[in-house]
Amino acid sequence: MKPGRLACALAALALLVPACTAPTPAPPVAPTPAPPAPAPGAERGTPGWEITHPGPEHGIEGYADRTSALPGDTVRLFVSTTAAWFTVTAFRMGAYAGSDALRVWQSAPVPGRVQAPAVVQAPTSTAVAPWQPSLEVPTRGWAPGDYLLRLDGDNQAQQYVPLTVRTPFNAGRIVLVNALTTWQAYNRWGGYSLYDSPSGRKPQRSRAVSFDRPYQARDMRGAGDFLFFELPMARFAESLGLPLGYTTDVDLHADPHLLDGARAVITLGHDEYWSSAMRANVSAARDRGVNLAFLGGNEIYRHIRFAPSATGPDRVEIDYKSFGEDPARLTDPLEATPEWRSPPYPRPESVLLGNFYQCNPVHADLVAAAEQNWLLAGIVHTGQHLRGLVGDEYERVDLAVPTPRPIDVLFHSPVTCGGKPDFADTTYYTTSSGAAVFSAGTQYWICGLDPGCPQSGGDAAAAIRAITERLLRAYAAGPTGAAHPAADNLAALGIH
Repeated sequence: MKPGRLACALAALALLVPACTAPTPAPPVAPTPAPPAPAPGAERGTPGWEITHPGPEHGIEGYADRTSALPGDTVRLFVSTTAAWFTVTAFRMGAYAGSDALRVWQSAPVPGRVQAPAVVQAPTSTAVAPWQPSLEVPTRGWAPGDYLLRLDGDNQAQQYVPLTVRTPFNAGRIVLVNALTTWQAYNRWGGYSLYDSPSGRKPQRSRAVSFDRPYQARDMRGAGDFLFFELPMARFAESLGLPLGYTTDVDLHADPHLLDGARAVITLGHDEYWSSAMRANVSAARDRGVNLAFLGGNEIYRHIRFAPSATGPDRVEIDYKSFGEDPARLTDPLEATPEWRSPPYPRPESVLLGNFYQCNPVHADLVAAAEQNWLLAGIVHTGQHLRGLVGDEYERVDLAVPTPRPIDVLFHSPVTCGGKPDFADTTYYTTSSGAAVFSAGTQYWICGLDPGCPQSGGDAAAAIRAITERLLRAYAAGPTGAAHPAADNLAALGIH
């Protein structure tokens, strides 16, 4: 793990070596159209959705048999609790009047039981919860979107289980991608993550993590990283009334047709772990004219691959973080899992992002550098500071690695990380397909969309919201590069 994970969250070979993907399957049979999401603010939300009594460790916890579902699918929940009885309440999260959530379903009381303890599978130290299903959750009539299933025990313990109800067709939509692979990488349930082990010795960490377990109660409340890194954007995007699609990065890996006809793809505040198929599918979408926005500060850094579990396909996420240690180096070396930028087959993230991950932790102001750019014009002026919105992880333009040109640096923000002065860069480039690509270069961009952001507020938050709205409205109209081509300003900023 790179040091200093966000406290608030509780070269040319890259162009020549293609990502390795499985053969493209035929498009799937069209499912039944999903119910539409409500118009923003048209429906009053449900207060009291928040967890107020998380309870003791393992007081109640659970996971679903799938990371996403189509409307109408039945989802199995696996729950372990010290409570005699518990209920499940499903909340759709988004832009509702008076609340961030709408209650759409509640179970009858379900008998509780303490299920088996974690099993750690060798040789990858993969913690799993070998549980029996507790109940089924019907999603018939649910609108696509981001859901939290709240578990409430009669022992007063509460936790969430996240579920994405994905949009069956994304043509004409701005697609929001939940970064489940990154949530799972940091999940320490059962004592192991891709960073840690019960002993605290990182060499004993997992080399593969499983979705067949809850997200940890401490810091995550069972919801992964959704509440801090993703909910503010989902709520903000819905408030604009734009056509949205909802999906996960696991779906992005599994379905090469997921982005057919989409207007844009938006990844959220912490989207670090990418498979070859994820990267290939997003790159292909960009090259068809689909706009991209990366709203974090450390995307496409870790290279992963998937394997099935007893529960289903793509339930195990593999990352050795080493070419020499990964057994795939002998059978499928392009699918071995060092960082994307690392030898022997470096494919740096800058090829897709424009900017390039540097360091953490930092805490600094965003500093505007291109007031003439269409995204900033009339909102901020060159040299203006947006307080506190660079952190914890950041990216900058680095011409030592392959970098798309022309590229605009919109914010060029002085930072100091590990005692070394540097800059964090927010970037925008356009392609011959007409696609535009925006990369925030900071994890705090999403927080800036939240009126309660602890990092910033006031004029800074208002500017971030105005810039993001301008970006999304342009993206919703289709390929944005033709109307708003990038005008390279690297030389003017002394970037060489």
